[in-house]
Amino acid sequence: MNRFIMFNDKKIDSFLFMELSDLAKTLTKDDQFEIEFGYQSYIDLPQKKIMVSHFWDDRPDEDKINGFKSDIFLRAIGNMNHTNFDEVARLIEEAKKTTISSFSKQLFILMEDLRLEEICKKERPGTKKAFSIRKKVYRRYFQSQLNVNLVKGIYTDALFNSLYLLLTAETPLEEVPIFPDDIHLAMPFIQRESTKIYDARSTKEVVDIVLTIASVLEEILETDMLNMYFHLPESVYVHNGLTIDDLKRKDPLKNNDVLHKKAEDEEIHDEILHTWHRETSDMTKSFLQFDLEQGSQTELLGEGVRQGEAGDQALGIVQGSAQKTTRNDYSHLEALEQRREHLHGHSEYEYGKENRYAYPIFLPASSPSPAEIKAYEQNRELIRPYQKKLKQMIEKVLEHKKILPRTDLHFGRLNKKLLRFFTEEQPRLFYKKHQPSPQLDAVFALLVDCSASMYDKMEETKRGITLFHESLKSLSVPHTIVGFWEDTNEATKTKQPNYFQTVIDFSSSLKKSSGPEIMQLQPQEDNRDGFAIRLMTERLRERREKQKFLLVFSDGEPAAMGYEQNGIVDTHEAVIEARKQGIEVINVFLANGMITEEQQKTIQNIYGKYSVLVPNVAELPDVLFPLLKKLLLYKKF
Repeated sequence: MNRFIMFNDKKIDSFLFMELSDLAKTLTKDDQFEIEFGYQSYIDLPQKKIMVSHFWDDRPDEDKINGFKSDIFLRAIGNMNHTNFDEVARLIEEAKKTTISSFSKQLFILMEDLRLEEICKKERPGTKKAFSIRKKVYRRYFQSQLNVNLVKGIYTDALFNSLYLLLTAETPLEEVPIFPDDIHLAMPFIQRESTKIYDARSTKEVVDIVLTIASVLEEILETDMLNMYFHLPESVYVHNGLTIDDLKRKDPLKNNDVLHKKAEDEEIHDEILHTWHRETSDMTKSFLQFDLEQGSQTELLGEGVRQGEAGDQALGIVQGSAQKTTRNDYSHLEALEQRREHLHGHSEYEYGKENRYAYPIFLPASSPSPAEIKAYEQNRELIRPYQKKLKQMIEKVLEHKKILPRTDLHFGRLNKKLLRFFTEEQPRLFYKKHQPSPQLDAVFALLVDCSASMYDKMEETKRGITLFHESLKSLSVPHTIVGFWEDTNEATKTKQPNYFQTVIDFSSSLKKSSGPEIMQLQPQEDNRDGFAIRLMTERLRERREKQKFLLVFSDGEPAAMGYEQNGIVDTHEAVIEARKQGIEVINVFLANGMITEEQQKTIQNIYGKYSVLVPNVAELPDVLFPLLKKLLLYKKF
């Protein structure tokens, strides 16, 4: 393995992740729902999240994919529409009173999932294959767990394993293992009560079955379950703190009158209101509550808010002058949110949901030191043999800027508009067609990953960047080179500073002396690729050139605070968004030798077929030429 440290080398298949995410959003009919990999599977309605279980990891592809899908079917179709969460909360509260709380909750999940499985197969027959594979995998797993627990004498877990095998058996002749006498004597009752799940029509009936079994087993089982096979998150279904309902009024109105809406043409008469009122006839300890909670019900909307007006300051003028507060002013946030909604439709996150707490910090390049100038000259000598070839390739496939022809001349090519021959004394009927400008109608942005994982690739990457910079400079193509990284020490869950070091900007990219600043790029800390690509996409959108290219020099392994699981997917989405806006995104992976199969798969998951994997900079022009040529020719049609 070609890395100095790696705690977890498990990569998420971004295409599978997006397929499961789209499936969840389709079944829930809510594009805000997300999926997340977790220890066990469940649905979190308040957070609009569906957890899929790691239980299916490291299994054959068919079992893994169908297992993940079956988790989503149970949560998005089953729990979403057919589970009564009030009854789930009741089960949790009742289970706390028993000595086998974990057994009761896991048995409920087992039985509820079996009930929901039949509903899913009935409503959507296409789910039968996934549930069939799910049952086979789980039966093998629980059979092995049963044998282990019996040998170790963990009888509560063994009983749970046995119940799953009994309830999912395809034959009534399923063998019951040998348990201690007290459990063995209760097995006929347990089997009889458990099979009632086949006739259960609601969550309430499932809860009643579980509580009945738990009331008997509580006196028999000495300990609760040791292992966690299914998870019932109490924090999702039981709220111990205050909710919005707790803050609402609970006591009824003293009078329950209803004021009906009057017709518009109905004559309105003034009414004299006496000082005595039945609502204030009884003395109470409440002070100044009449306006808040006493009166008659009307059809007027009471939850709306009114925009502020200039006239609202009249009272303030009378009472005193207004001054700017010394506290923070958050009024600009509303305008920011409106701008984000305008740019991205229904999305409220301008740079992606995974980057909602990320913000950029821009660093300018400093004046190059003599050592940096010397190192750059050495790199330029190394890439000189390949510069001419790359320059010719870029010049061949990129379009040139067009110059309008000169018209209204006395000689040249005859214009088609000949009417002026009859209307003017000295008509100018000729024009000259100019050749295209030698300048290319293109712009490049080179985005350089400066994370710690690039430590063994940075020198090779700098040579590749030098090759591009010198080639583009010789063709007078404007370009920018930006290194990016996230500060690990300063990053928190709600604050993630991302640094962008612009070593070459558009304005100075064509200067003869530009270039040594590239040597200031050094491996730093984390990398949030999706955020960086979206930010650079914004810059390129402001350019007027016809062809826009974003080259990402990276090892394809995004990793930052809260970005480990969804980083690959978020980066892939950023690439797709940029391409939809006419910006071609190409990944250039410059290794220092061997490229592993895992690295190659990760990069292809993010960038698709537009990725260049080069073990040595000498091979870059040969590999990049056919890709750029194919891409540009495709764009011309």
